[in-house]
Amino acid sequence: MIRYALRCPHAHEFEAWFSSSSSFDEQQTRGLIECPMCGATGIEKAIMAPSVRTTKGKDPVAEAHRVMAEAAYQMRQHVEKNFDYVGEGFAREARDIHEGYSPDRPIYGEATPQDVKSLIDDGVPVAPLPVMKPVAPQADTPVPPSPPLKPTGNSKLN
Repeated sequence: MIRYALRCPHAHEFEAWFSSSSSFDEQQTRGLIECPMCGATGIEKAIMAPSVRTTKGKDPVAEAHRVMAEAAYQMRQHVEKNFDYVGEGFAREARDIHEGYSPDRPIYGEATPQDVKSLIDDGVPVAPLPVMKPVAPQADTPVPPSPPLKPTGNSKLN
């Protein structure tokens, strides 16, 4: 696995892991890498300092990744339990709530990157929700089942 610091055309910076440098190159060429903040493609590598392990034992990067994955999983569970799922009608419903045509309530669903950009440009507060696989358990810690993922057929944000 290889980690890259990445930057979108809108100067958002983020990191992503790839199985190899050729895997990154292929996904970049096909436009499959999207900015998690705005959904833009055209992602480029950013300058990144190398990660050098100086101690034996637990890999601090792997531990940080596990902690972040667990937090993202818990956030997703909270959203699915407490928010209304509106499916592919997310962009329309978010705009209707923002403009006062629908009751104010927390919602989640799917939207295309273009819809998300339009909502953000119009001041509608939205944020991507990660699609999560179960987090590897710590010793003696049960992992709750992951909700089934529905195929979307094209690139969409949750």
